Amino acid sequence: MIKKLVWLLLIPVFTIPSITYGRSDTTHYVLSKQGNGIVLSAGTRKLSIQFNSASMVRVRYVPNGEFKDNGTEVCVPRKFKTVPFMANQISGSVILKSAVLKVVISTQSGFIQYFDRSGKMLLSENPTQPRLTEKIVLNKSTFNDAGSQVVKTANGDQFSANITAKQAVGTALKARQQFVWQPGEALYGLGSHQEDHMNLRGTSQYLYQYNLKKSMPVLMSSKGYGLLFDAGSAMIFHDDHAGSFMEMLAVNQVDYYFMYGPEFDQIIHQFRTLTGKVELPPKYIFGYVQSKERYVNQHEVDSVVTRFRGSHIPLDVIVQDWLYWKDGLWGYKKFDAQKYPSPQKMIDDVHQQNAHFMLSIWPQLAAEEEKEMGDKGLVLGRRIYDAYSPAGRNMYWDNYVYPNLFTKGVDAWWCDSSEPVEADWNRGANDIAGDATARFVKNVKVMADLLGEERVNTFSLHHAMGIYQNQRKTGSDKRVVNLTRASFPGQQRYGTMVWNGDTKATWADFKSWIPGGLNYMVTGSPYWTIDAGAFFVRTHVEWFGKGEFPKGTADNGYKEFYVRNIQYSQWLPLFRSHGTDFAREPWRFGAPGDLFYDAILKQINLRYRLLPYTYSVAAMVTRQDYTMTRSLLFDFRKDNLVYNIKDQFMFGGAFLVCPVTSPMYYAPGDSVLNTVNKSRTLYLPAGTKWFDFWTGKQYQGGNTIVSAAPIDHIPVFVKAGSIVPMGPVMQYSAEKPDAPWEIRVYPGADGKFTIYEDEGDNYHYTEGKFATWQLSWNDKIKELMIEARKGAYTAMKTARVLHVVLVKEGVGIDLNEGNGRIVEYDGKKVTVRL
Repeated sequence: MIKKLVWLLLIPVFTIPSITYGRSDTTHYVLSKQGNGIVLSAGTRKLSIQFNSASMVRVRYVPNGEFKDNGTEVCVPRKFKTVPFMANQISGSVILKSAVLKVVISTQSGFIQYFDRSGKMLLSENPTQPRLTEKIVLNKSTFNDAGSQVVKTANGDQFSANITAKQAVGTALKARQQFVWQPGEALYGLGSHQEDHMNLRGTSQYLYQYNLKKSMPVLMSSKGYGLLFDAGSAMIFHDDHAGSFMEMLAVNQVDYYFMYGPEFDQIIHQFRTLTGKVELPPKYIFGYVQSKERYVNQHEVDSVVTRFRGSHIPLDVIVQDWLYWKDGLWGYKKFDAQKYPSPQKMIDDVHQQNAHFMLSIWPQLAAEEEKEMGDKGLVLGRRIYDAYSPAGRNMYWDNYVYPNLFTKGVDAWWCDSSEPVEADWNRGANDIAGDATARFVKNVKVMADLLGEERVNTFSLHHAMGIYQNQRKTGSDKRVVNLTRASFPGQQRYGTMVWNGDTKATWADFKSWIPGGLNYMVTGSPYWTIDAGAFFVRTHVEWFGKGEFPKGTADNGYKEFYVRNIQYSQWLPLFRSHGTDFAREPWRFGAPGDLFYDAILKQINLRYRLLPYTYSVAAMVTRQDYTMTRSLLFDFRKDNLVYNIKDQFMFGGAFLVCPVTSPMYYAPGDSVLNTVNKSRTLYLPAGTKWFDFWTGKQYQGGNTIVSAAPIDHIPVFVKAGSIVPMGPVMQYSAEKPDAPWEIRVYPGADGKFTIYEDEGDNYHYTEGKFATWQLSWNDKIKELMIEARKGAYTAMKTARVLHVVLVKEGVGIDLNEGNGRIVEYDGKKVTVRL
């Protein structure tokens, strides 16, 4: 018999057959309406199913007592609107229906199934044991930093964990949420792990923060849904012989969100509705960023920027890495006066040359910082400041970062070591390098000792929160930029960008970076990058530093490796070069006319030509919850041939990028490879035509092809119907505001693209001070409609010359000034026939 309960704006309390969670129980259960959903109660156990929207469901479970949040601060506090839904009781089940979803809850085991409104299965929890929990004791460690020792590691001077006591401070749950994935279903996400997985089916993954791990408890499914697990503890994902589940090592409650799209962009919108929108980064950060480990004094910083300008190589950011402080004061928030006698003049000189200055800062405290924050109880231990405390975050900024660094003119932060401790980033761990379980246990223990078991993954979220909130208090002239090494859901709302850690230079490692980055960016945090050239180049003693190029830039094998890295990273949100062992400035790889130098410069120039497109896509990230560098599932989810492709991706909606991840010219050690074809095999997704970006040749999607891949470029294709605005080659992002633009139209389908412009580096855009103008292509009549400009901002360029070209006349990096139609656009609607 089916019993209709009512539209659940009001729902009566009534009894239903008993629910058991993996065991037999005769307790009488009660169903009650709460908020936008229901709560099922059985003695001390409670299961809550709530609609946050018609497309989003929150599930919580406690085996004993009341619901208690996990305290992550992942989700933005907000009150959700009333969601109309219906509830029916069928023998053995309760059925909840919104306008989009049907959710079926078993009254026997409490397992949940999710269906779309047509009745198609999306996801099922494990029918017999959906959730398993075990009570654990939480301990707090007391540190005696005065008795600790300095340990020299590849991650700088670290302080030993001198723990004098451990005290039980409460209890929590070890919890396992179990699922049943469908045949043919593909899963993505969980962050950047560099283990060469794209589709995560059939794999396991340890989720903890670490130099080479950016753990994100978010899964995305080819079936059109996503899952966010709101827990701050270490976690383990399994889809293997052990089962299919997410295990959380220390939580107050099982707490996850089911987010339905079905398209990935729609799921990301749900995620950011929960966890926060992405700030629009300043325009300059989408230019070229030069770094190395490290510039050693004020003169070197100035000379590098000067040489970029004198060599006519584009540059927007120069980076000062660690050890700008006095020796023996690791992480100190002051410049060493011997090496940097006038930091403000140094940064002013960078600004005078139209570049920006990024500075490395650490969560470690030194000298008076440690004493002053320690006296106020704002040190967690191991000389790490308490980023979880508002007072700690404020003092870190107000007393040290702001007066000693920000007031000197620093534009952007590099928040290094935001894990903030590790256990095996040293040569002593060489014996467990290949043992993922042993490394997980060791690293989680030291993080739990310092942060607490429930907060193992969340330090970087709170560290970023403090940097962002405090810089915003200083004014609206500089957008917050925080390049950081650890990440967690919610961090995207604090101006963060993440890089994949201190990698080593091997071709095998390079291959793994690509799926690692795609699986990170698919989780809703869009800005990820690499050290182009890898951090470690030589073969170091430590297991993580065994690069395969001992001669570095004297080895043509490394030069080829570096060029292929640059050609890949140019299509990432942040385009940067960094590493140790050998400097990475372009002139280290040759001179004008040399094969590798010219290839590097060509790629940097292309980055600048694409700035109008890239910055407009960045605006889509902020305004429409878009994702810039995109797994193929975003745009081609219905083409199951893309599910396991790990070395191709989209850049915006137009570009299909196919990196080269094996040597074609030189093996490591300068050995010439004469017999290797300079090409690679790739798949063109179905449902559209494709244009070779370099030649204009057309291909039909749904086919595998072989494409040329000479040293000066990698295969790049553009989807039919794309409209791509391209600016001039520039030395920095704001150099030529009045220059003509090229508007490339790729025929074969209708298309639209919205150009976004603003002042570039302040928060006036949040007050509506920006402009947009939409381009629309009608393929049937070969007509481009340039709509009237909407909006305005200070110093806006009211008129611009546009060279509108079809792809047959506009290919590659060169500006095609003699082709197509010339239009003087003054903000009024204009039509262009081609």
